[in-house]
Amino acid sequence: MEPAEILILVLMAIGVVGVVIPILPGLLVVLVGSLMWALTQQSTLGWVVFALSALVYALGVALQWAVPGQHMRRAGVRTSTLVIGVLCALVLGFVIPVVGLFLGFPLGIFLVSLVRTKDRREALRHTRLALRAVGLNILIELATAFALIAMFVVSALVLTPS
Repeated sequence: MEPAEILILVLMAIGVVGVVIPILPGLLVVLVGSLMWALTQQSTLGWVVFALSALVYALGVALQWAVPGQHMRRAGVRTSTLVIGVLCALVLGFVIPVVGLFLGFPLGIFLVSLVRTKDRREALRHTRLALRAVGLNILIELATAFALIAMFVVSALVLTPS
């Protein structure tokens, strides 16, 4: 691998970290790495790989919105509940750095569900479902990121003449 390709791979690895720790738009960072490779290659192969990467990215983003959201709707968890959970995560993220971000979301979901349903068990059920949906979302995003990285590695190592 050339130095530019190694730097692109490092950028993609940073994107994967951004998927797991949602500080950066991780999947988008991985796609930008693919674009950078296409720009450095200036070849048909580079642009074909980028176009395929963009399609896989779009599919991954669509799945991120469709699959977890459908589980939540079927379970009766409202979108507004999720929005309030995210807002609580952001607020607690500033009040209690790092830890507050991860505590705020489930706490917000639980409190909003408790106020709406007046049932602690139902609120806990909604909270568990929301956390599962977030986990599923992260898995979809990780799978998409790894698919993009695999396409880059295969094209950089196997398809590109050395």
